[in-house]
Amino acid sequence: MQGNGFKIGCIVAFLALTIYYLYPTVVWSLEQNYMEELSPSERAQYQEEEQQKLEELRTNTLSLGLDLQGGMHVTLEVGVPQLIRELAGENADQLLNDVIDVAAERSLENDTDFIDEMVAEFESRDPDARLSRYYRNDAMDITRRSTNEEIATFLKTQRQSALDRAIEIIRTRVDRYGVTEPSIVKQGNNRIVVELPGVEDKERVRSLLKGTARLEFRLAADAQEFRGFVNSVYEYYDDYTASADTADSAASNQFNPLEEVLVPAQSPYLVGYATPEDTARVMDLLTTDDIQRMMPRSTTMMWSANPLEGQGGSDLYQLIGVRTQVELTGDVIEAASVQFDPATNVPEVSMTMNSEGARKWGRITGANIGKPVAIVLDGFVFSYPNVNTKISNGRSSITGLDGVDEAEDLVNILLSGALPAPLEILEERTVGATLGAESIQAGLNSILFGLGIVAIFMIIYYRTGGGIADLALLLNIIFILGILAAFKATLTLPGIAGIVLTIGMAVDANVLIFDRIREEQRTGKTLKASIEAGYANAMSAIVDANVTTFFVAIILFSFGVGPIKGFAVTLMAGIVASLFSAIVITRVVVDYLTQAKKSAVSFG
Repeated sequence: MQGNGFKIGCIVAFLALTIYYLYPTVVWSLEQNYMEELSPSERAQYQEEEQQKLEELRTNTLSLGLDLQGGMHVTLEVGVPQLIRELAGENADQLLNDVIDVAAERSLENDTDFIDEMVAEFESRDPDARLSRYYRNDAMDITRRSTNEEIATFLKTQRQSALDRAIEIIRTRVDRYGVTEPSIVKQGNNRIVVELPGVEDKERVRSLLKGTARLEFRLAADAQEFRGFVNSVYEYYDDYTASADTADSAASNQFNPLEEVLVPAQSPYLVGYATPEDTARVMDLLTTDDIQRMMPRSTTMMWSANPLEGQGGSDLYQLIGVRTQVELTGDVIEAASVQFDPATNVPEVSMTMNSEGARKWGRITGANIGKPVAIVLDGFVFSYPNVNTKISNGRSSITGLDGVDEAEDLVNILLSGALPAPLEILEERTVGATLGAESIQAGLNSILFGLGIVAIFMIIYYRTGGGIADLALLLNIIFILGILAAFKATLTLPGIAGIVLTIGMAVDANVLIFDRIREEQRTGKTLKASIEAGYANAMSAIVDANVTTFFVAIILFSFGVGPIKGFAVTLMAGIVASLFSAIVITRVVVDYLTQAKKSAVSFG
């Protein structure tokens, strides 16, 4: 073994590091098996007692991908048309809105860039018109004189910035949610692909990803004016029903259509209550031109975010009158947390505003004592509490939440920040835990089958050398898993395919070496001389083959997404491990066997 001291040290060090990084995975697996045998109450107690230990193990364990442990795959699209409208702000007119609508439809039909379609449609209506009348940005030198090409470049830059911002906000929300090893990647100009392993509550995740967090504080509608409007609406439909009865005697049993879908309310700020199934019908009846002309100026209607329990246990949503003017936005919120009402123990979200927000909030509440202020999030009223006194400390609360989970998610969204544009879920796939377990078993079977076939062939064809190669192959698989654990990579089903491929590739180097040794022996050289020549002469071919494959894996990792990237990571780890095991480990074992002279070493 003279001269192999450094190699043995490398082997021991590599093996020790592998065991170190794989140890949490092994212990975590044993803990999982142990907890599965416990009753639900015992499992809950054990998890509470060993919470810190289990959390450390879970954090350091080899992570499984979406396809192996189940979870959600979601493709989101940034609402670019809405973003472009908001960038125009008050400058937007009917012409711009029409152009945006046409461009959105055309880009969807032709799979083209929305902004290019928008510029083309705008210029087709008036070749001499400039988009600069809608957009200004001093920081990017966008002025009244900017050309349409410059405006298009500016809008594309804003779109890219919005996409990057959305990715960061989603990543922050997902991290706060507690998902292990999520994958959040950009796709094209306006799409985001999110993979969340181990997630089961689909509705909660949808709300978490799509919630734009547009928090608004609005004054409630004028009580007297709004009550008069509601009475006028009911009278309008009473008259409508009466005229219908007169025109058609067969319809004498008709009822007021509004009363069929809306339960009247006593509060002067409410239009009434409706079940979830009737909300769309209510809005159809209340958004006609005749009704809108009755609406008090600067007033609109919004649904409550959460229902109340009506008679018979049915859910009823409130339709609330609020001012169209936004008094304050969520930009002033600098802290938020979940609190519990000391009287009812109901969860609520407590918010603290910055100095500017506190000043405005004090002015708003001071001028509206005895009146409600609506707290609106993403177009729904979460609560509209009465102002009892001026609030000068910048503190407020959002009540009416549906449990602790919703309160925690709302805090998460508020602290992560508002999305720069709305997101739409284009595609959603859910992988069940059972399917993931089946994938793991299928992958394990493929590894064992491939390993068995290769091991048997190597022993039959190369005898002692084949046994040495099989030992290196077994260590190679352990090394691959250790490398993945060390770099906190995620093992996926394509990753398992990479391991199976590596099993075949790992013995390739040994095949080259052993065949070269056999050639040298046929020339009459001694066994030791043949071994020296075999390893030396086969080295260039081995390095060339593995280095080129490694470069291909780097390219796959750089440009691929999802499964392709998982395959590339495992392939790179496999190449490093197989080179080490084939060149270093097998050489040390071969040298030991030939120097000890305890047994004959055969290479077939």
